[in-house]
Amino acid sequence: MENFNWGIIGCGDVTEKKSGPAFNKVPGSKVAAVMRRDAEKAADYAHRHNIGKWYSDAADLLNDGEVNAIYIATPPSSHLEYAIAALQKGLPVYVEKPVTVNAEQAQQIADAVQQYNGRLVVAHYRRRLPMFLKVKELLQQNVIGKVRTVQMRLWQSRKPALVTKNAPNWRTQPDISGGGYFHDLAPHQLDLMLYFFGKPLTYQGFALNQEGLNEADDHVTGSILFENKVVFNGSWSFNVAETENTDLCEIIGTEGKISFSVFGNTINFWNGHTHQTIDFVHPENIQHPMINSVVGYLRGLEPNPCTIDEAVTLMKIIDSFTTKASDK
Repeated sequence: MENFNWGIIGCGDVTEKKSGPAFNKVPGSKVAAVMRRDAEKAADYAHRHNIGKWYSDAADLLNDGEVNAIYIATPPSSHLEYAIAALQKGLPVYVEKPVTVNAEQAQQIADAVQQYNGRLVVAHYRRRLPMFLKVKELLQQNVIGKVRTVQMRLWQSRKPALVTKNAPNWRTQPDISGGGYFHDLAPHQLDLMLYFFGKPLTYQGFALNQEGLNEADDHVTGSILFENKVVFNGSWSFNVAETENTDLCEIIGTEGKISFSVFGNTINFWNGHTHQTIDFVHPENIQHPMINSVVGYLRGLEPNPCTIDEAVTLMKIIDSFTTKASDK
């Protein structure tokens, strides 16, 4: 079976522990080369992670004959360019979330996947974590009866505790990130909703910049009606007091409730018969299970764990939720 020699485009913070080392822990997979526009940082990353080659130009990495798969871990504004360039060369792609800055660009990637008969996976890696597989299992077992509503709150202070410490400020530059902290964190949460509840029927929301500290909206609200009649309501605020920091998802059914933090490691569920708390220890490299599935998909052993079409739907929801309140 084919071995995959990955080229990483954009070896920044996310690749240090969350993803990068995991490629070398999957049988038949390794990181062969990395690219970063800052040559000194690219060389330093390659040296620290025992990677044989580094580049400061993505074209050079894409033309490396040893590299036969691409992981795109740059900020979202360059995902479209790099994904299409890789697909044109017939290379499979694993691309970070959010897949692009908006749904229009996501659709362009989807069109390219079809045009070039390509293989592309979006890095909504929480789908493969044991904690969220357990939530899906509980839902399939109807432990809380029929799901009626989902209430999600992610409230953080002006310096969100959930964002990587010393992270560059591109996350609050909409032309690079697509929006603000919502675009960095909410894709994980909303993708899980699609993973749990399926196809959305309608969705709407609005966003505004309450604090005016930068160009990005810091308050977002939105609702989704799924085809199975599950109703979702979400609230995201990035300007509350630190004492009000909240990360909570409550799935409420006809016989009980499941609650968890998307960025935590504990599930609680109640029904008329039991109250149970389940704690999880996430993998050292949190994307390891997903990358294992990516390689399995590329080898034809399992379905695509997160398709570009699913990501297009997610980006349409994000675009809807981040429509300016003043434009409503």
